[in-house]
Amino acid sequence: MAFSREHKEVIVQQYRDWIDNSKAVYYLTYKNMTMPAINTARAKLRESESEMHVVKNRLFTRVLEEKGYKFDPQTWEGNNVVVFAFEDAPAAAKALTEITKGNETFVVAGGYLDSALLNAGQVKALADLPTLPVMRSMLLGTILAPASQLVRTLAEPARGLAAVIKANSEKQTSAA
Repeated sequence: MAFSREHKEVIVQQYRDWIDNSKAVYYLTYKNMTMPAINTARAKLRESESEMHVVKNRLFTRVLEEKGYKFDPQTWEGNNVVVFAFEDAPAAAKALTEITKGNETFVVAGGYLDSALLNAGQVKALADLPTLPVMRSMLLGTILAPASQLVRTLAEPARGLAAVIKANSEKQTSAA
């Protein structure tokens, strides 16, 4: 189906907006795609606040060129879908790994983290990272560890003194 120039501009603007609002962009090749497969994939990606869209390759590569993203033109010759991770890049990569595991419909071809080009292996490595909330809790635990250790160290003499007083009290109670 041929699109008018105005409609193509609307599509290109939508691609620009999606890229601008994304923390990461992943692209997948597909074959024998069915609506149940894409609906399942989209539902899984929605959980990580990501979206999957079938794109017009020429229009999407035009936006990539405008934004200064590097890409291999051969990558964009077949059938492609693009996943836009709006919140958590590792969570979206993790969802993609789950979608493609045991599924021959979709194959992760690569992606972009900010504007850095990622190959399929790097997307897999990103999927192995903990999610953002887990990373935050790990960082918070690391920051708080010295403070909590200091509190325990300062409280230990008082705890020892309390134990001695309690033992002495019990000894006197049992003697009486």
